[in-house]
Parts: sequence; structure tokens; C-alpha cells
Amino acid sequence: MRRLLFMAFLPMELWAQTLTSPDGQYAISFDGLTYSVSYHQQSIIQRGQLGVDIDNRLFESALAVPRGEYQNWCGDLVCKGEERCSVDTIWTPLYGENAQIHNRFNQLILHYEKGTNGLGTMFEGYDKRKYYAMDIVVRAYNEGIAFRYHFPETANSLFLHITGEQTSFAFPEGTMAWYEEWAQGPYDKRLLKAPWFESERPLLLQLPTGQYVALLEAAMKDYVRGKFKLKKDNELQVAMYDCADVISPYDTPWRVMMVGEKAVDLINHKDLLLNLNEERVTGDWSWVRPGKVFRSGKLTKECIMKSIDYAAKLGFDYVELDAGWYGPEGRVASDARQVSATRDFTMPEVCTYARSKGIGVWVYVNQRALYRQLDHLLPLYQQWGISGIKFGFVQIGNQQWSTWLHDAVAKCAKYRIMVDIHDEYRPTGLSRTYPHLLTQEGVRGNEEMPDAVNNTLLPFSRFLCGPADYTLCYFNSRVKNTKGHQLAMAAVYYSPLQFYFWYDMPFVDQGEAELKFWKDCPTVFDESIALDGVPGAYIIQARRAGSEWFVGAMTNTEARDVLIPTDFLSQGKYMVEIYNDDPSLHTRTNVSVQRVVVKSGKTISLHLQASGGAALHFKPLAK
Repeated sequence: MRRLLFMAFLPMELWAQTLTSPDGQYAISFDGLTYSVSYHQQSIIQRGQLGVDIDNRLFESALAVPRGEYQNWCGDLVCKGEERCSVDTIWTPLYGENAQIHNRFNQLILHYEKGTNGLGTMFEGYDKRKYYAMDIVVRAYNEGIAFRYHFPETANSLFLHITGEQTSFAFPEGTMAWYEEWAQGPYDKRLLKAPWFESERPLLLQLPTGQYVALLEAAMKDYVRGKFKLKKDNELQVAMYDCADVISPYDTPWRVMMVGEKAVDLINHKDLLLNLNEERVTGDWSWVRPGKVFRSGKLTKECIMKSIDYAAKLGFDYVELDAGWYGPEGRVASDARQVSATRDFTMPEVCTYARSKGIGVWVYVNQRALYRQLDHLLPLYQQWGISGIKFGFVQIGNQQWSTWLHDAVAKCAKYRIMVDIHDEYRPTGLSRTYPHLLTQEGVRGNEEMPDAVNNTLLPFSRFLCGPADYTLCYFNSRVKNTKGHQLAMAAVYYSPLQFYFWYDMPFVDQGEAELKFWKDCPTVFDESIALDGVPGAYIIQARRAGSEWFVGAMTNTEARDVLIPTDFLSQGKYMVEIYNDDPSLHTRTNVSVQRVVVKSGKTISLHLQASGGAALHFKPLAK
């Protein structure tokens, strides 16, 4: 671990209000409450706005503090000074896409104040003077720029009723965005012009220069979700879901921007979001075990036990019992403390049999039951031996549900129960703080059966903010893509808890040789490198586990010839197992299996079928 820390606190006139990344490629400059960003000396953000909207009239009246401005709360803020530091550390996640993460940045804090004109008095020990303070905290990484608002503790004890953010991002004319209104919605590439309601985060954009930009949100724990609305042509503004009420000291979520000359640069820099979150609590986290899951499609004792046997045969780690095991999930009367009387099994017998096979058990529980029963469910599930809970149909967006959800995740850790959050929730890097939060949905995955254009866009958009539970399919007839495309997802789509054979029944396979790739490919890795790709066209992703590498290549609805560079390999020769679509084969899945020896540095040429893909497994040969 390395750490370099330099701090200074000086009056504004002694410092230029510009912050650069350690490598000098990013620069963010300030002019009052506006800012600009350049990358490689090219303008990215031309003139963005900073600030928040606060309406504190009721609190001020109740506390007998003189009322402040509320229609333009930031208008009379005065910058009183700044603080700077540099940090350079390396930390080790519990698991992830990379075994080590470099956390290196330069930081600038701008200190703003208002209301220091003497209005108000000290009365019987109570501070009733009109006074506010707000800091803008900015970090410049080699991977991107991040900033947030910090409200220092004030003596007048004012709550802050935040009604909106002024934060905006002004882009050059002709910038395109991959617009997506909701977390499981379709993407639409469009100009930054009307029509435009709100777009999800991460938001992927492409500048007229060809550079790619991603706008993200980090460390959103007890605030409101922010999307991106159109302030005016070519300028986006943070759109808060609702108002937020906070008590100082308080930090808002980070607003994050990454730029890449190539789209894969964004993928290779996405650990930035983890760096912006708090470290995990010190303690025993050995019970957190990423792994592979098979869902029991039918909630009968026979099917559940067969699913456990099948998971054990495949070398998987878990079986999941999905919606309905405790009754209709949408009804208040359904009690998640017991198996529905209409079922022919008990949870203790399922868990006991699963343990005998080395398999853990996950259960789906709807938020309706979690909200009412969580404090009763957790000790009971721990007693049963439940490994994890899949939170279903979570309410997200406003401050109440954001706080409740993350408090619920924290409670699960006390009972050593892992978590998978489903539906519209999108991560903001909190799995660093809560490593038992293994994955989440918030993705247009196989519940919607999307096409290959969607699938080749996801690594450059949704997956930038963290793992996604896409639910990989294989034999289901509704899938729009080839078997090779689906095989490659195991290497392309990162999820520490990876569901396989979604919608399939146990023992549906007939010993297809290519399924060995899913057995061999782990769900967490020591090193990950996006090798090549274009959003919505194709992606080539490489991941290392120990000395072995796993590569996934996926194309959109067009057939494509791709080149797989192998410069990422250590020097030497490798046996490569290549799984690729081959329509000429007279088999059920039309996937060929080849084994070739290659030397590191040699390029591998592959032809991908339309909506297809290929998976490669590299094993070093003894010298």
C-alpha cells in the first residue's frame, strides 16, 4: 500500500481554482459556481452549473432564525477558502473484477458560506443567527472526475430541505446519448434535444470528436436517486426523484464523469465508483461467498431436490427458490416466515438436503414482506441455514426507500445473509461497503429477452456502475441470441452471484460439451481487461483467475469477424478452448469446441454469427 497525502488550507486568492488529475490528463476549473472540464486538453464540459436548491423557510421560522433566500439559495454563497490534498493508495477488495484497486486522486474542497451579516442573535445558549455553510468536494482521478456537496455542521441546528440540484453538464453541439428512461428499459441513441424526460445513470454519451463520456452516481445511500433531464439543448441537469431532508454534517452522492478515447476505456476505469465509497467494516467476512446459482423453476419438493442435485452435478454453489414459496408475493397476508400451506416441502428439510450436497439456499422475498417482517425473518432464516435473500420488487428513488433499503442490507450482514436486489435498483458502488450485497438487477436482461444490440451496449452503460443479475439463459426458446452469445456472457457480464440456465429445468442439458465453459469460468476474478468493442456493436472482454484467462466476445445482430489480441497473456504457450457458433453442425446447440495451442502475443481470428458470440478459455502450458 502506498499513500501520499498533502493538505493545505489557504485563502482563495492564493490558489488558482483548477484541479488536475495525477497524470495531468483531466482538468476541472471553477468560476464561481460554474465549472468546465477538459480531457487531453480538449473541452468536454463547456460550462456546467453547480449548487443545490434549498427551501428552509419552515425550519427557520420554527427555530426563530431569520429567513434566508430560497428561490436562488446558492446565489449569495461566498467562497471563503479552499483545501487541497493528494492520496495514493492500493486496496484489496473482498472479491471483484480485480484483486487490487488503485485509489489515486487529487482533491480540492471549496468552502462556501452565507448569512454572516449579523442577522439573528444568541438566545439562552441557542444560536439563532442566520448562517449557512456548503463545501464542494472535487476529486480528479486518472480515471475521471467526481464532485459532491458537503454541508458542515452548523451551530444553529438547521435541517436542510433540499428541493433540487443545479448540477448540470453542458456538452458540445452534436453530442449523442444512449437514452434510457428506466433501469430495465430499452436504449435509444439520440441528440441532447427534446423529446427528453429523464435518462438513467450511468448515461453513455459520444462527443462529435468521437470521444465517449459516462455520467454516473456514486455512494447513494440515504439520499434520493438522481437521473438526467434536459435543462436546454446540449445541457443535462441532475433530476432528483424527490426532495431530501438532511441534518448537517452531510454528504450528497458523488456526481461522476469518465471520458475515454475508446469506449472500452470506460470499462477499464469503472473501479472509480468503488473508490468513491466507504471501506467495508473491519470484521469477519469469510461467510460471503460469491458463486453460481440454479433456480428451481417449480416450487415442488421433487423439483427443488432435483435442482439441488443438478447444481451439485454442475459444480454450482447455490439453488434459489423464487417467488411464491411463501404465498402470492403481492398479498399482505402472505407470510415469509413460513412455507405456504399449498407447498409440499419445509424450508429446514430443503436446507438440510442442500447442505448434504454442498449447496447453499437462496430465497426470494418481496419488499412487501421484508418491510413488515425483516426483523423476524433474519434470525429465522439464519436458523434455517439460508445463504441469501433476493429482494423483490423494491421501491427505489425517494429518500425514505433508499434509506430503508440500505439499512435492510446492513441488517442482513448481522445475520450473515447475503443479498441480491431485484427490479429497478441500480448500484452506486456500495458493495465495497457492504460486500454481502453481491449483485442486483436494474438491467434489461433475460426477463425481457432483449436482442443482441442491447446486450452489446450493456458493458458500456449499465455494467459501468456495478454487477448486474442478467439471469443467463441457454435452452429457453424465447432467447433471441445464439448459444455462443449466451456462453460468452459468463466472461463479459460481471456478477459475483451469477444465475445460469434461467427458465430451464434441472437436467435439461444432454451433456453438451460447450457447457464446460460455464462450469470452468468463475464469477469473480483477479484481473479484468476490456480488449475491444463499440457500444451496441460488439464487445471483447478478458478476465483472469489465477493463471487462467477467460474471454467472451459478443456481436450485435450483424455477423462480424473479430480479432482477439493476446498481449494480455504472460509470456509462454497456452492451450485454448474455443467455443463458437457453427450453423453447419448437426447438433442441438450448433456450438463447436476447438482446442488449439497459441503463443502469447498471437492474434486469434474468429467469425461471429449474427446475434452470436464466442467464449475462450486459456490455460498455460508447462514450459
